[in-house]
Amino acid sequence: MAFLELKNMSKSYGNGADVTEVLKDLNLNIEDGEFVAIVGFSGSGKTTLISSIAGLISPDSGEVLFKGKPVSGPSPERGIVFQSYSLMPWLTVYGNIALAVNQVFGSWSRSKRDEHIRHYIDMVGLSHAADRRPAELSGGMRQRVAVARALAMQPEVILLDEPLSALDALTRAKLQDEIEEISQIEKKTIVLITNDVDEAILLADRVIPLNPGPRASLGPEFKINISRPRERTAMNHDAEFIRLRKEITEYLMKVGMAASNADDSLDLPDLTPNTAAPKATNATVPQEPAAELPNDAARAAAKVHTAHLDRYVEFSQVTKIYPTPKGPLTVVDGFDLKLRKGEFISLIGHSGCGKSTVLSMVAGLNEISGGGVILDGREVTGAGPDRGVVFQAPSLFPWLTARENVLLGVDKVYPHGSRKERKEIVEYYLSRVGLSDAMDKKACELSNGMKQRVGIARAFALSPKLLLLDEPFGMLDSLTRWELQEVLMEVWKRTQVTAICVTHDVDEAILLADRVVMMSNGPNAKVGKIMEVNLPRPRTRKQLLKHPDYYRYREQLLTFLEEYEGGDPDPDETETTIEPATIVDMDGKPITAVNSEDRQEAVVS
Repeated sequence: MAFLELKNMSKSYGNGADVTEVLKDLNLNIEDGEFVAIVGFSGSGKTTLISSIAGLISPDSGEVLFKGKPVSGPSPERGIVFQSYSLMPWLTVYGNIALAVNQVFGSWSRSKRDEHIRHYIDMVGLSHAADRRPAELSGGMRQRVAVARALAMQPEVILLDEPLSALDALTRAKLQDEIEEISQIEKKTIVLITNDVDEAILLADRVIPLNPGPRASLGPEFKINISRPRERTAMNHDAEFIRLRKEITEYLMKVGMAASNADDSLDLPDLTPNTAAPKATNATVPQEPAAELPNDAARAAAKVHTAHLDRYVEFSQVTKIYPTPKGPLTVVDGFDLKLRKGEFISLIGHSGCGKSTVLSMVAGLNEISGGGVILDGREVTGAGPDRGVVFQAPSLFPWLTARENVLLGVDKVYPHGSRKERKEIVEYYLSRVGLSDAMDKKACELSNGMKQRVGIARAFALSPKLLLLDEPFGMLDSLTRWELQEVLMEVWKRTQVTAICVTHDVDEAILLADRVVMMSNGPNAKVGKIMEVNLPRPRTRKQLLKHPDYYRYREQLLTFLEEYEGGDPDPDETETTIEPATIVDMDGKPITAVNSEDRQEAVVS
């Protein structure tokens, strides 16, 4: 008899013609002490699934069995941790956990309950913060409280509904390690819903995809035969990890593409936005002045012009200082960086290192305390339509439709275009982000993921000089992220827009960028290292997984995040070199005819 079992479980919402079948005929057996990860997509019903197992909602047909008995309601035997922290803001860390412990173990003595509470606070590394309230904690610390609270109830099954998806890479990695350690110490049965393939492989005994809805079903299971403990950096060299990662990702991409609704028949009209400067020939690769120019003065002027393209965006000693009750706090200290026209930069670093602060300063939304930013020969002094910005949280007018939200910007930058041409621009980008069927829905009727797609379409549609992306895919599931990364790369290839993307996703940083800029930990954050990504374009995730240099780049970034956790470990270090391996095609076969420019060494300076 399975410890936890789903038998032909189905769940729908709505009535009559408005019924939506969310889950259809789910069958799953989970053994006592097993760790199962379910990789779910946005809207596929993963929260409905975890809520059914927890007893918070009832299936329409079929059943959920726990130790052979039907689940008929919530119980402390099944502890649950959601993506949102759900803490009482007026209670301390200790108080939030005590609230649950007193409810479940009210018959214990006060001293026994106190010892029990402090044991689990210590287990998640929050002994130093036991008397703090949620407002005084970081996002990662709040989620640790939620995990400690669930563990302190001593459930037989722990249900984790994307508990780490909103956290930065370092915090997420730490909590992954803690969850794995706890799972081995406590020997609990754990069901994890996640949108992160690496997280699933790192933690689970089995990984099972939840296919996209409606009528979502469970896909094939992947058994994880990798010995524990699993060290994430070492797994980059593990053949079984690489195989599993490739197979799971390719399966998810296959079922995801089948569910996509983008209209590939649409095309963009040939319009130039009013924010664009006159086009330069071969702007992304400055050339030496032609020998036939009439004199030295003309050649010198041409050199100035081409040099300008090499510093199309220039951060010069950019500093941000915030006043605090304890005195000035320098968040960013002397940030220096030059971007070529048409270059794509990924900005990565620890939570709180100032990545978003840098982005908001170049966007003109945050005053620069010292230094300056030059864009296309002009100093940034305020916000403007020449910079398209996409933040992690969508920012739309809720009473307008998706189409109208995008059209607001399009009307401003294409006033010379016809009404039909502006309409075509809006429809093209909304279609490319998968909203062909939702263009005329009001923003307030859209899910968070759909709202973010509208925000991304709006930024693309402006055809800005500089595209600024502040963790734009951070709230989205794996499938949606992959789709929108493909959209971003497609649009970037078409427009060659200069772009800066803040991300905590190592794979995203490598996939998108020409260079990955790694920021040192804050306060007083600055550029730590810069890694050239010399992988051939156009890039696809499938091609990336097959490329022999990919895991080397990945290891470089993971090592940086570990080394810089406490600040710059070696301030005098200048550069590290990665020798490139053989370039391969989509089928993994070596490409023999490669230009020398495509085989440059990747330098981390």
